[in-house]
Amino acid sequence: MELRINRRALVGLGVAAALTASSFAVLRTDTGAASSHREAPAILADPLHDNTDVYAFVSPDKADTVTLLANWVPFQEPHGGPNFYPFATKSRYNVKIDNNGDAKPDITYQWTFRDEDRRGTTTFLYNNGPVTSLDDQNLLYRQRYTLKRITPGGSRTLVSNGIVAPSNVGPASMPDYGTLRKQAITSLPGGGKALAGQSDEAFFLDLRVFDLLYGGDLSEVGQDTTRGYNVNTLAIQVPASDLALKGDAKRNPVIGVWSTTDKQGPNGFVQVSRLGNPLVNEVVAPAGLKDAFNALPPAKDADEPALVKRVTDPEVSRLLESIYGIKAPATPRNDLVEIFLTGIAKGNGPIMADLNSQTLNKDAGKLRPAEMLRLNMSIPPTKDPNRLGVLAGDLQGFPNGRRLSDDVVDIELQALAGAAQSGKLVPGLTDKVDRNDKPFLTTFPYIPLPGNVAVNQR
Repeated sequence: MELRINRRALVGLGVAAALTASSFAVLRTDTGAASSHREAPAILADPLHDNTDVYAFVSPDKADTVTLLANWVPFQEPHGGPNFYPFATKSRYNVKIDNNGDAKPDITYQWTFRDEDRRGTTTFLYNNGPVTSLDDQNLLYRQRYTLKRITPGGSRTLVSNGIVAPSNVGPASMPDYGTLRKQAITSLPGGGKALAGQSDEAFFLDLRVFDLLYGGDLSEVGQDTTRGYNVNTLAIQVPASDLALKGDAKRNPVIGVWSTTDKQGPNGFVQVSRLGNPLVNEVVAPAGLKDAFNALPPAKDADEPALVKRVTDPEVSRLLESIYGIKAPATPRNDLVEIFLTGIAKGNGPIMADLNSQTLNKDAGKLRPAEMLRLNMSIPPTKDPNRLGVLAGDLQGFPNGRRLSDDVVDIELQALAGAAQSGKLVPGLTDKVDRNDKPFLTTFPYIPLPGNVAVNQR
């Protein structure tokens, strides 16, 4: 199957000779698992702080804005009461933007939460009657949030008393959950919107990859493991100029995006979770380095040689060869560096395309290689998005940012098998889960409403 893309522009991926192995470290190379769900030993025991997915895309209905989504608290069974799924208090949830390429946050959107709990010693119920609005007296437990925009020049409060859309308890408790979510969408000063609340788990994939890569014979595919589960979403939509270097999205269209969770400890806040490109920590870092990756800022990625070998000689490529006979591309795997670590630009390597590196920003300085999700905000929304994104010629798709509909498992499996070098997709190399079970919304926040039906229907 030929890639529907200009070979000269997007094939033969590599890295400039100046970027030697000592110049870079962690990036998204190995693949075939869930995006950072339960990815490291420490965060496994702390789901309220577990960041699962990050999405960044030009808003399809408002092309002068960008939508950023970040999810937390994986595998929420809809009937998991009575306390359901709050955000952690005394913690900080962050979405960070690097627009000049130094791998440090130039803009941070930061959410903090507090509880309003009226249950006391009188009841165990989340609500004691149908909830028809966010201020309904029947809703006995709710959360409120503060949203700040933080830059090196200072901090500005965008939302001071926002209400979190509650967990979707069920049809008797919340007969019209869509109304509750609409009420939770808050307008931001200067334009934009924000939302905190529960959503459908929109990342679609078959997680049986951990059973010797889909059963050792590709027989364990086609089952959407996350179907029916929910997550907690923080969403923000802002003008592209709010994110661009010097506020100029035409001169400086590329941003890098990642999210973190900071947990308060005896000596202040400590970063305990980090996510940029999907699937990084599960299958790039070996078990002994996973907790360290979650604590690492992107600016220090290039100083961690222990992880470089996991990039240049990825384990999953060798597994694909040993289990399925798909010959692993020659190492070192510099073909993946430009996509996930430096961004794609002619000056970064042999890819004859300028796509999504901060080096394309006219006012940017020297690039610091770092793992983050990079988005070129000047590429308009695609009328008919292709689930394989850039590999299929859809330049608005992953790895140029990440849309909800991008099939990142199949994209990364193909890249890992060498499709970006050969210009051909490997037949049959897919988890056969090509779309989410629920349709995406056409307006902000785009991610579907959370479900209220039990995952286990037996």
